[in-house]
Amino acid sequence: MKRREFITLFGGAAAWPLAARAQQQAKLPTVGFTGTDASLWSSWMAVFAQRLRELGWIEGRTIAIEYRWNEGRPKRIAEIAAEFVRLKVDVIVTNAIAVPTLRQATEVIPIVFALGPDPVGGGLVASLTRPGGNVTGLSIQSTDTASKRLELLREVVPGLRRLAVMANVGFPQGVLEMGAQRTSGRTLRCGRCTR
Repeated sequence: MKRREFITLFGGAAAWPLAARAQQQAKLPTVGFTGTDASLWSSWMAVFAQRLRELGWIEGRTIAIEYRWNEGRPKRIAEIAAEFVRLKVDVIVTNAIAVPTLRQATEVIPIVFALGPDPVGGGLVASLTRPGGNVTGLSIQSTDTASKRLELLREVVPGLRRLAVMANVGFPQGVLEMGAQRTSGRTLRCGRCTR
């Protein structure tokens, strides 16, 4: 091998690790994290980042997290969804309220909701065993427990005749839970249930 060919080969080989490292750092796996307000979600973010670290994912080194807040404005969720699609995030972490809007923006990016009262009844997933599509998450099954809570309230307040339930009627999960409570109230003969 001639000297010039050797120097070219050696010089190129020495640059390989640098080129590989530069390619790795160009695009870290990215999580799009969205919620209502940073101050309200601070404890969730801390636990989320801690668990990622435990699994070997370190923010800024092995993973990027894009935080976006709708600040109590539901219409802002559509803007955030469009931005996440533009950024080509690898997964979106959110709450159940944002899922329908996010799902309209993408059928490809996985959407994970941290908490959903009734994902099946709310139309977020097809079933608990096989969610289908690009949406999955955790459920507290609050519609299933709505009637049980009313039964417990009736035991504590035996003379209960009227019950008012406050919920966000713009939130499908809340409407489902109110319906379950109304049905349970009729069964328990609590009298008139109002909303």
